[in-house]
Amino acid sequence: MAVAHAELMSVGPDEMVVTFTSDPGEAVSTRVGDAEVTTVGPFHTARIAGLEPDTEYALDVDGAPADRWLPARVRTLARPAGRLLATIASANDVHFGETECGKTGDPATDAIGPVLSVPPDATPYPELMNGAVVDEMLALDPDVVVVKGDLTDSGRAEEYEAFLACYGRLGDRLHHVRGNHDAIRNPQLARCGAPYALHLDGLVLAVLDTVVPGHVGGALPEEQRAWLDEVAGGTTDPVLVFAHHPTYNADEHYGLSLADHRALLEVVARHENIVGYLAGHTHTNRVVRYPETGDVPFVEVACAKDYPGAWAEYRVYEGGYTQVMRRVAAPAVREWSEVGRTMIQGIYRDLVLGSIDDRCFTHTF
Repeated sequence: MAVAHAELMSVGPDEMVVTFTSDPGEAVSTRVGDAEVTTVGPFHTARIAGLEPDTEYALDVDGAPADRWLPARVRTLARPAGRLLATIASANDVHFGETECGKTGDPATDAIGPVLSVPPDATPYPELMNGAVVDEMLALDPDVVVVKGDLTDSGRAEEYEAFLACYGRLGDRLHHVRGNHDAIRNPQLARCGAPYALHLDGLVLAVLDTVVPGHVGGALPEEQRAWLDEVAGGTTDPVLVFAHHPTYNADEHYGLSLADHRALLEVVARHENIVGYLAGHTHTNRVVRYPETGDVPFVEVACAKDYPGAWAEYRVYEGGYTQVMRRVAAPAVREWSEVGRTMIQGIYRDLVLGSIDDRCFTHTF
């Protein structure tokens, strides 16, 4: 049995999802505790549901040894207390119009590659991947969807229209904000009036615009920090912040400037009801917490357009929320994302997937 790339991809309060590949037609069993599912190759998405929250289970996939990516024992997430306030779906770095992926900007690395593309007569991979993301979001039926920037590859109007045509299937639940790619040609493209707030039942979503046209790194100007200060100070409801750029992570090329990062932390520290900062941009799953802001998660979610083909599901309760990173499961999508793991000399998975705690967690209020 040729099982490969077995990865514990997602954990929720009542489920686990394991993805892997095998020979075509190969049936493989996955067991979590006493529960078992059988899937058929080549592209497997084994979802085991009906589990108990905050409970440790043994995990086993036939033909796959336990390792860093497939631990032998896994604990489900705790379910926050209280009633469910909202279900939110989010994606980022969808890159409509892109035709090549795997370029780093370093000539030596890019000369080794691989740099990936699809044949001219194939569906462009951003359309393929994001179409599947939207299908899964529609099946989830969330209250709100937020797409956190890099909607386009190079800021062309037709790329933005392609994004709207795809994600527009979500109707008036769809909200978005620009990323640095979207401002390459037109600094007004996809601005969407950000910053703006979405007021739900018992919850506020604050959407920031961190783009500096012409720059890869981001900024959070004083007027947006003051706006966030006012939004958080004007409610007792929890506030979730969405933006394209993550906070400073030792490289201003990718995150906010150090000065803006520190100023943002001051705002968050003043308001106990700011309960998360959710970003993209780096194509990486990562959660960072800072001493100044306690256990508030500052989050990056991997991209939708290649490996792993990520989007995030948030369930917000009166007493906290869960993040579960989802990997799109349609076979054609899995085929492309499996090719994507070969990027950057074959180490792309190790660079971007992150630990299971970077992908899936519970934050309590």
